[in-house]
Amino acid sequence: MRVFVTGAAGMLGQAVMPALAAAGHEALGVDLPGMDVTRLEALRRAALAFRPDWVFHLAAFTRVDDCETRRDEAFLVNGLGARNAALAAAECGAAVLAVSTDYVFDGTATSPYREYDAASPRSVYGASKWAGEQAVREVHPRHVVVRTSWLFGPGGPNFVDTILAKARAGQALRVVDDQRGSPTFTRDLAEGLLRLADAGQPGTYHCTNSGDCTWFDLAAWAVERAGLAVPLERADTASLPRPAPRPAYSVLGNAFFEHVTGWRMPAWQDAVDRHLAASAGRTGRET
Repeated sequence: MRVFVTGAAGMLGQAVMPALAAAGHEALGVDLPGMDVTRLEALRRAALAFRPDWVFHLAAFTRVDDCETRRDEAFLVNGLGARNAALAAAECGAAVLAVSTDYVFDGTATSPYREYDAASPRSVYGASKWAGEQAVREVHPRHVVVRTSWLFGPGGPNFVDTILAKARAGQALRVVDDQRGSPTFTRDLAEGLLRLADAGQPGTYHCTNSGDCTWFDLAAWAVERAGLAVPLERADTASLPRPAPRPAYSVLGNAFFEHVTGWRMPAWQDAVDRHLAASAGRTGRET
């Protein structure tokens, strides 16, 4: 399989590229500054030259709070960029796989969101990713849209690494305990994306690590498993305001993904443990 990957230098891209190589696939990764997904012609030329079977569209403007003040940029990258990736894929005869987010939902549910639940984003980031989803579906019938959540992994800023850096610096931690979702390890998500591509069934899928927790639960698990002892205090969202509203509940149900791939994503606790072990190996630090 030949796979053209946008956003290859990002945190998820750094998991997807080696996963493709390990599976014996030929991949070409592009990213800024060499490739701007908002420029269709350049993207089209690169994809046509490579002649992929799949376009994995991972490029995104993911700084949620910045999206609130940079609305046009958010919609250009997350909306138009996704459309361009789908158009380029269609022109070169490839299928397209586009990664989206739990932020397309408003967070008012009390049970895991399913793929057919109505989208109602509360933030600019969520609205721009929803626009990208709609564009992909509109321009290319051979599409796979994958919603995921709470990503962590090597190669990019993420909640787990940020919390551990603060804990190692001896900082007391206040973490929100009224937002619930499913943490997702980039290496597990990369495996899930490859399995969806192999299945070859177009549609929308949710793919997160199994189980759910609050941000406080995630912080507490990571700190304990890293062998750190720092004060950890529960907080509510109102006491730690952010520019972009966050969904209070954004757990995604993986039933469609599991049915199509025959695989269940590992538990988030196991994923955090593996991330910590891999991080310790890279730095030579004992956990």
